[in-house]
Amino acid sequence: MAKENHSLTTEFILIGFTDHPVLKSLLFLLFFAIYLITMMGNLGLVALIFMERRLHTPMYIFLGNLALMDSCCSCAITPKMLENFFSEDRMISLNECMVQFYFLCLAETADCFLLAAMAYDRYVAICSPLQYHTRMSKKLCIQMTIGTFIASNLHSMIHVGLLLRLTFCRSNQIDHFFCDILPLYRLSCTDPYLNELMIYIFSMPIQIFTIATVLISYICIIFTVFKMKSKEGRGKAFSTCASHFLSVLIFYICLLMYIRPFEKGDKDIPVAIFYTIVIPLLNPFIYSLRNKEVINVLKKIMRNHIHK
Repeated sequence: MAKENHSLTTEFILIGFTDHPVLKSLLFLLFFAIYLITMMGNLGLVALIFMERRLHTPMYIFLGNLALMDSCCSCAITPKMLENFFSEDRMISLNECMVQFYFLCLAETADCFLLAAMAYDRYVAICSPLQYHTRMSKKLCIQMTIGTFIASNLHSMIHVGLLLRLTFCRSNQIDHFFCDILPLYRLSCTDPYLNELMIYIFSMPIQIFTIATVLISYICIIFTVFKMKSKEGRGKAFSTCASHFLSVLIFYICLLMYIRPFEKGDKDIPVAIFYTIVIPLLNPFIYSLRNKEVINVLKKIMRNHIHK
């Protein structure tokens, strides 16, 4: 009987946000607008970096990949969420669940590595400007980017593989708007202890390494900046780091809110909204509006378009 029950749950119901008709319509319009802006902002930034030779530098290559990963995260989560606002059954298959979680894990892991790579890039640019082109060569930049995607893919595949060992014989209702790992653990009739252990074994070293890279880079940057005699030099140095530091701050605040004891699920949805919807929306604007080089390229493209 137990085996029979284990094989029954191959589809889940995503509870989502609300059943109130007016609220559903308002939330649909809000999240649909956010999704369109997020995709246009991130893919626009990727296209801008790809087309403009001036932006073919390590910092912008990492930024382009960050924008690509944010687009990936939005595509994995938001379309299904929007569909479920007006779906009668709000069903999602186990395979769709695994795909959703795979791309979310891929995007979040890649973001950690890319933000760390960008912090190191800023450290070299400010602390060793004369050695910048040798220490941050195009070859190293490509190697770091490829390494990021290999590590992120392996990390995602490990956790998806471990999720596939679980069997679900309890309720098939996921109290969430997508297939996150913690709600799936709560529905599992297999002990998820091994899965939780593997999260600490594989995820924690990634977090420690990337956070340490960011912190050490910024400590060195701050010491270097305060040694500068020129106020203009200090202002310029801080302005080159401002966008990246703001992104790092928002990302890690959300991440630290998410990494908490597995039993406490009362804040899953608000925190998940931030790291799956709000962060991908904010990043392109943080980097575009606070970056003179990106603004100048945009102005140049607009001028050329008007003259044509």
